[in-house]
Amino acid sequence: MLCPKCQLDQPDGNPECVHCGIVFARWHELHAAEGSAGSVYRPRPAAVASAEPEELKGWEWWRELLLPADDREVEPIYFWGRSALAACLFLWGWRFLLSSVKDDYVARSFMHLINLPFHEAGHVLFSPFGEFVRVLGGTLGQLLIPAICLGVFLLRNRDPFGAAVGLWWLAENFMDIAPYVADARSGSLLLLGGVTGRDVPGYHDWENILGTLNLMPYDTTLGNLSYALGRVLMLAAFAWGGWALAQQRRHLPATVIAPGFERKNH
Repeated sequence: MLCPKCQLDQPDGNPECVHCGIVFARWHELHAAEGSAGSVYRPRPAAVASAEPEELKGWEWWRELLLPADDREVEPIYFWGRSALAACLFLWGWRFLLSSVKDDYVARSFMHLINLPFHEAGHVLFSPFGEFVRVLGGTLGQLLIPAICLGVFLLRNRDPFGAAVGLWWLAENFMDIAPYVADARSGSLLLLGGVTGRDVPGYHDWENILGTLNLMPYDTTLGNLSYALGRVLMLAAFAWGGWALAQQRRHLPATVIAPGFERKNH
């Protein structure tokens, strides 16, 4: 059965939710007593897959996935916490947007230290698939982790705001790899271990990747394209997260929006 508050699927017969802790009997009593006078929690389907295929086609399917209608009442602490996080990511994101491949900001950013372990883990994860994929696996690893977070928030949790944060992180990673790609020929970037691509032949990932693909002359072009894609995705994350917060604000308790104001159900 689904929890009427957090929508977590759990075994039938539980007296209370194992995630948010509400007591089901008490929850139903309170909302039955509210009747039509208050804002009533009306859960939407947990997943788009539960709908009949013919009911959601084309744009309707994508709209329900990315911009789902949701009339659940929102806890104020969650809304204001998410608003604070969105403001931080928005301001920080503009610092990335206004930088470029040639700037040193991406490498000096705190996010670079977060991305680096996933990059190195990618080399290990993809090593069984051959040397070329192992080398490429570093970049794939640091793109795969935020992409997985985005997918879990979107498809499992049905949380557009969380997915927008995942998209922000994915965008930042495309910017993070751009200088590395653009450095393939010059080999001037200081790499892990305190050496550059010029110091140790074959040590630079993107020198090996572009050299194998005969794309070495296009390193700066590909680096700029990666950074441009990151910019586009980050702007999309801003818009998506802002939309999600605007929807949630509509479902704050009436006393939070304006004390003394009674919300009317439509």
